[in-house]
Amino acid sequence: MKKSNKWETRFLEMARLVSGWSKDPSTKVGAVIVRPDKTIASVGYNGIARGVKDTETRLGNRDQKLLYTVHAEQNAILSAKEPLNGYSLYVWNIHPCAQCAASIIQTGIKNIYLPSNTDIISTKTITRWIESFKAAEIMFREAKVKLNYIK
Repeated sequence: MKKSNKWETRFLEMARLVSGWSKDPSTKVGAVIVRPDKTIASVGYNGIARGVKDTETRLGNRDQKLLYTVHAEQNAILSAKEPLNGYSLYVWNIHPCAQCAASIIQTGIKNIYLPSNTDIISTKTITRWIESFKAAEIMFREAKVKLNYIK
């Protein structure tokens, strides 16, 4: 865990702000992709795909919601209008899952910044996702994508 610098804090706060745009009643996640020159390439939040109705029924039924939802990291990647090789990703407030990890790795993103309370060892971790989070950590380690937990 590292102490953040002002830019890391700003981008993590921006990811927190973006997470508030999600209509998910239980989990709000935001992602910000940042270029090496500290400018923003893309943002994303978890939500039902564009053009698909985000009804209360779909959002209220966990199984149905998971079928329709695009994760914040994937939304940010899909919304980017440029290659992301060497960029950084800031995620608020949950660890990337294995599927998002695969997408992150494939884009060439090299650094991920998360608040320190998202460490997968934490007792606050959502237990139903723990295996996916563990697989993501293995994938990141093998692909040399650095996870940075910020205070």
